Amino acid sequence: MIFFFKTPQQSVIATEMDHQLTQQETDELSWLYGGAQLLTAETLEGQYVGPRREMVTPWSTNAVEITQNMGLHGISRIEEYFPVAGEADYDKMLQRKYAGLDQDIFKVNIEPEPIKYVHHLEEYNEQEGLALSPEEIEYLHGLEEQNGRPLTDSEVFGFAQINSEHCRHKIFGGTFIIDGKEMESSLFAMIKKTTQENPNKILSAYKDNVAFAQGPVVEQFAPKDQSTSDWFQVKDIESVISLKAETHNFPTTVEPFNGAATGTGGEIRDRMGGGVGSWPIAGTAVYMTAYPRLSEESRMKSEEWPSGEPSPLALHSSPKRDWENILPVRDWLYQTPEQILIKASNGASDFGNKFGQPLICGSVLTFEHQETSPAPTKGGEDLAGADGTGLSSPSARSGEVKYAYDKVIMLAGGVGYGTKRDCLKKAPQPGNKIVVVGGDNYRIGLGGGSVSSVDTGRYSNGIELNAIQRANPEMQKRAYNLVRALCEEDVNPVVSIHDHGSAGHLNCLSELVEECGGEIDMAKLPIGDKTLSSKEIIANESQERMGLLIDEKHIEHVRRIAERERAPLYVVGETTGDAHFSFRQADGVKPFDLDVAQMFGHSPKTVMRDNTVERHYAPVEYTMVNSEQFKVYSYDHSQREGTAVSESKCNQTCSLFTINSALERVLQLEAVACKDWLTNKVDRSVTGKIARQQCQGRIQLPLSDCGVVALDYRGQKGIATAIGHAPQAGLASPEAGSVLSVAEALTNMVWAPLADGMASLSLSANWMWPCRSQEGEDARLYAAVRALSDFCCDLHINVPTGKDSLSLTQQYPNGEKIISPGTVIVSAGGEVSDVKKVASPVLVVDKHASLYHIDFSFCEQRLGGSAFAQSLGKVGDDVPTVENAEYFADAFNAVQELIRRGWVMAGHDISAGGLITTLLEMCFANVDGGMHINLHDLMASTDPSEGRKPDIVKTLFAENPGVVIEVSDDHKFDFKDLMEDLGVAYAKIGYPVKNSRTMEIVCPVSCSTAAPNATETIILDIDHLRDVWYKTSYLLDRKQSFNGKAAERYENYKRQPLEMVFPKDFTGRLSQYGLNPGRRKKNDQGAGSRPQAPKAAIIREKGTNGEREMAYSLYLAGFDVKDVMMTDLISGRETLDEVNMIVFCGGFSNSDVLGSAKGWAGAFLFNPKAKEALDRFYARKDTLSLGICNGCQLMVELGLVGKQTSTQVHKLGVQDSSNSSTAVRMLHNDSHKFESAFVSLQIPQNNSVMFGSLSGSKLGIWVAHGEGKFSLPGDESQYNIVAKYNYHGYPANPNGSDYDVAGICSEDGRHLCMMPHLERAIFPWQNAWYPAARRQDEVTPWIEAFVNARKWIEKI
Repeated sequence: MIFFFKTPQQSVIATEMDHQLTQQETDELSWLYGGAQLLTAETLEGQYVGPRREMVTPWSTNAVEITQNMGLHGISRIEEYFPVAGEADYDKMLQRKYAGLDQDIFKVNIEPEPIKYVHHLEEYNEQEGLALSPEEIEYLHGLEEQNGRPLTDSEVFGFAQINSEHCRHKIFGGTFIIDGKEMESSLFAMIKKTTQENPNKILSAYKDNVAFAQGPVVEQFAPKDQSTSDWFQVKDIESVISLKAETHNFPTTVEPFNGAATGTGGEIRDRMGGGVGSWPIAGTAVYMTAYPRLSEESRMKSEEWPSGEPSPLALHSSPKRDWENILPVRDWLYQTPEQILIKASNGASDFGNKFGQPLICGSVLTFEHQETSPAPTKGGEDLAGADGTGLSSPSARSGEVKYAYDKVIMLAGGVGYGTKRDCLKKAPQPGNKIVVVGGDNYRIGLGGGSVSSVDTGRYSNGIELNAIQRANPEMQKRAYNLVRALCEEDVNPVVSIHDHGSAGHLNCLSELVEECGGEIDMAKLPIGDKTLSSKEIIANESQERMGLLIDEKHIEHVRRIAERERAPLYVVGETTGDAHFSFRQADGVKPFDLDVAQMFGHSPKTVMRDNTVERHYAPVEYTMVNSEQFKVYSYDHSQREGTAVSESKCNQTCSLFTINSALERVLQLEAVACKDWLTNKVDRSVTGKIARQQCQGRIQLPLSDCGVVALDYRGQKGIATAIGHAPQAGLASPEAGSVLSVAEALTNMVWAPLADGMASLSLSANWMWPCRSQEGEDARLYAAVRALSDFCCDLHINVPTGKDSLSLTQQYPNGEKIISPGTVIVSAGGEVSDVKKVASPVLVVDKHASLYHIDFSFCEQRLGGSAFAQSLGKVGDDVPTVENAEYFADAFNAVQELIRRGWVMAGHDISAGGLITTLLEMCFANVDGGMHINLHDLMASTDPSEGRKPDIVKTLFAENPGVVIEVSDDHKFDFKDLMEDLGVAYAKIGYPVKNSRTMEIVCPVSCSTAAPNATETIILDIDHLRDVWYKTSYLLDRKQSFNGKAAERYENYKRQPLEMVFPKDFTGRLSQYGLNPGRRKKNDQGAGSRPQAPKAAIIREKGTNGEREMAYSLYLAGFDVKDVMMTDLISGRETLDEVNMIVFCGGFSNSDVLGSAKGWAGAFLFNPKAKEALDRFYARKDTLSLGICNGCQLMVELGLVGKQTSTQVHKLGVQDSSNSSTAVRMLHNDSHKFESAFVSLQIPQNNSVMFGSLSGSKLGIWVAHGEGKFSLPGDESQYNIVAKYNYHGYPANPNGSDYDVAGICSEDGRHLCMMPHLERAIFPWQNAWYPAARRQDEVTPWIEAFVNARKWIEKI
């Protein structure tokens, strides 16, 4: 029966139960639903929008589990429905519109389809969208003959998925025949060559979903026994570093939020499944779409501005975004580019935030192009009338080919680590148990492997939409907690492990048993939808699941850990040793029954035939008028004819530009512009191991392209990662595009001190290409892969992993085809020797310092493929490259040596936007300071051709790989000697200027009529250009932030610089507090060896993701720390009687379903053993408690802080009605989105145990939450406030809390809760900004809060 509850917000929560509700159950559900009232009606009239009836949402899964944790039984599904009127805007992928709600809203009128035998493979192939080639269909006919029967629908469907291009990378392993000649190497062989020639530190390559390289010895901080509550201990492990990337281009094009979310989840699971288990630690992301067309929103009325003053947009006019009009707007298949950018980044961010993986670097590119130059040629033949690939003649014309990322690119990358012991899979043995960990199957995610391997739009909307999976990050976190525990044990019981993704159970479980065979008992598989057919059960792609092989003797131990972590675990089969793989139903019938070799071993090899086609692009032409003005020439599109366009038939027009106006255009391109709209919603601090993320400086702007994470809390050894790509250059020259992609990744990485220099690096090459879309594309791919392989071999670095997605084309119903430019995205990773020594891109305003330009390219400056060219609607043939790999390596190693010596005060790479953007970005995050730049030496050295004038446009806007570094003049002579010894050229180009916000550029006059040696000066307003650069972020942020917060952020971002004021007696040394990170003994078994240490416990719920950094903060402060999971309290295994301090940790308990911490609170309030343990703890006088983020929300929900007295604190969940006018509540952030930032907190005078000694301080701290607004209806004096945000306005007060409150405390000072994460800021290297004068500090003042707690307990 379905019961309807109406919430105060007028939504309806439908609750399906197997019995009539009792009054107690009604009351408990009403509390859980936020005061919702039970409606007596069995049907409701009106229009509602809610989830599709056949799709049980992750929200429902969590809600049902919350009720189970509360002791409510018999509830099978809970969904929320929203009343609407008229035409409602809703997501048709996930929702539907209901004309009334009744008892059938969950009923799916579908009977499980019986097993079908496929008698007509060709028809079935097209009907199901399987994308099988004629050769593959012929192969399947052969299997029919071998087996003496038709194949089942499960076998054909499954074969298509596991042998799809998406899953098997057949093109990369296939044969290429170009211009009639068979190429000697496959694409895969060329990539493998890099590791064969340069193995360096690689331990595992090409044999797993991740690559592993040798890492350093680091500390593992983990509980001793994770099958129960136990004490944390520290031990050394020999680590390995993992590198991986995943693309989800098709799913993100069709359903951006879940497409990107499951892409992020897939990348994380790949790293979880490396070897016999490993740990993801940090992520990266890249988004490429067509233009978002923001032009119509490029102005904002002053009355819309929060202050009522004219907005920066009104004060500063900026160029129109006319480059967005190069192609007409399409009738988008599913989502607009703007929607994709917002929803995809929301999906990826949401998954990482809830799982607990920080996103520490990334990239955005938007691009469209249609060339109007002469037609392409093959040899000397004009191809305007040729038809080499089946394309109609007009489509072969260069002027008719339309390039744009209509089929988008969404790449989720990342780095991780594990133990060397676990980096290789073990050999399966007959009798190993096959285990599935994770959630149920539902009717979603069918056929993704096939449809993602062809053009988007080729199949019906129904087939394409049905291939999209859903995301449930909290379920994946539970599975990860199990894998993490097994890897942290002295003996890892896992034989092999594989993630669930494309082709679901079939692909995952068959790869587990590929070496020996196995049988799956379908009756033991988790089934969430009983109407699923065998085919759907076997092959659907429900996410957040892992398949494991476990030796039978370890099964019960593994099960105990899984139950503790609430990770659903199912033993579904075992290995057989007969090289056969089958799925067996309860009735004994096998819908899938094939030899392993028939599935994997003998499918046809792909052959790619193509011809080389030269495609040319009109040059970026301009004539200098003076040093500040120039004319740009372009073709007049209105003069194009219906046949191939030649230059003689095309009028040229010219526009007059200034350097300033050209720069303003470039700064607004999404690839160049500020990425705050991305970074402000993604957690960049979780784990407490982040040493470098995107945002830098006192103004905290996203400027860093290098992400760095520590491998343990000692804060020395770590991993760096960075991204590189150059698809515009790749259009003109696929070889240059590959080389520049590697070069960009490496010039982004160079700022981290690598343990063994370039030998520490490994790359993941991720190929997104429109294969078979037009003649010449496959040949271009081959050339691009060969160039990348050769360049990496010359640099002596390897490419041990990667990904490909080779169907990057979108078809429209009108026959139009849009080709996404062939793109390689390079992810780099490598071991860092000291995470505290990473150079920042933020200029140090020191008049006794100099700026130097170091070129890595050994190539003349060129504008082809640049952002400058793109802003003018051009690509250009003349693209830069790296002419000399050996010189590139020399330059890279020279910068590495400078960083090791500590000479680099600041440094930034030159990439999108060119040198001028690099220089400006170095100034943007400062509140003061400018630059004086003199380009005479640089322009002389880069323009050697006789008779040519220096070219200021190329000097400022060319994107040749290189860097700018700032070095103290104290080292200028040593710097000169070192660079000369290393054979690396450089040019001094300027110095910082105090008390100025301008950039003065002195340069030779580029005008051809200028006198010899003539000099002119260009003056740039840094703050104005910063607003222009920030503008694109604001326009996108308006689509994701509510209540005018995007405008308020734009107004305030530069008005709220970070401030820090430390306690007067703070020395920054561990010795000040008597702390020793190495205090453990050799064979330390936990608390038992130090009985004198105060004892604390971290308490976590499923979805908690901030527990390890909190536990280490307590441990460093001198506590013995116990790991307590809610299941320990609910079961009675843990009573909290032996601990004096508890900490409720941050994260997303139950994915914040039904309100942050509501479900967690329910587990305490309605479970007798858990409630008794907490009641008893709070009744004691010798206890302290702390709640952070989600834990803060929990303490407020339980009524543990506020205006209560110490005798009232222990009355869990009881709010005195007489004090309801002052009751504390936690609400959604005013922006109604997740907020991530590093902000300043004020610590007012207070009596709290932890913060009392910090009164008067201003300290930096991380915030990362979605429901962090303190609602304090009483007067400020009625609350014991212990922390405030440093500024009143948004975003420094990220949630709109009353009185700018960040933390409150019980009246007696013992029980404190706060939203920001002090445990992620106890070390200077964790801080996103820290005063330069205190760089040698070992700890920050936040550690004092934990020391105060320990000392208080010691005195009791």
